[in-house]
Amino acid sequence: MRASTISLRVGALASLTIALAGCSGGNEGELRTWMDDTRKTMRPTTQPVPEPKQFTPFSYEAKALIDPFDPQKMILAAARQAQSRSSTSSIRPDLDRRREMLEGYPLDQLKMVGTLRQAGNQVALIDAAGQTFMVRRGNYVGQNFGLVTSISETEVDLKEIVQDAAGEWIERPTKLELQEAAQKLAGQQGSKR
Repeated sequence: MRASTISLRVGALASLTIALAGCSGGNEGELRTWMDDTRKTMRPTTQPVPEPKQFTPFSYEAKALIDPFDPQKMILAAARQAQSRSSTSSIRPDLDRRREMLEGYPLDQLKMVGTLRQAGNQVALIDAAGQTFMVRRGNYVGQNFGLVTSISETEVDLKEIVQDAAGEWIERPTKLELQEAAQKLAGQQGSKR
């Protein structure tokens, strides 16, 4: 029998004894003798404790890997990865060159207002904060290293160099359109609807 079963039996027996003692009216000697005899005959049984299992230590092999829960290590790993990517890419802005005047303005604040022809070359007239600037092919415009690649009667084509989400430099084509042509185009599209 288990120790808990024995304890329950002894507890039930003790309760019964107390109840009977209350009813018998003072015949406690007999009851005590019976309880002592019962205690002598009942032997608690215990189950042997199982042998402990042999412990084999775990060898953690991922110590040198990056801890995914440490933000500092993740930032360093991302920087290393971006550095290795950027070293393979040949696209980079020239940070050592002198900045031009129109590079201080975002592209959405610049407006193409006209063109001129000087010495056989097309020159765009760009308005920035109320001032008009002459822009030639090879000039830089906007805050994203926008190189002017071509100028036509109605637009200035640019090649910007920006960083993508991974931090790699990429080229992005964009353009500035002549304001009058852009307004006429918008008016024509509105009248077609």
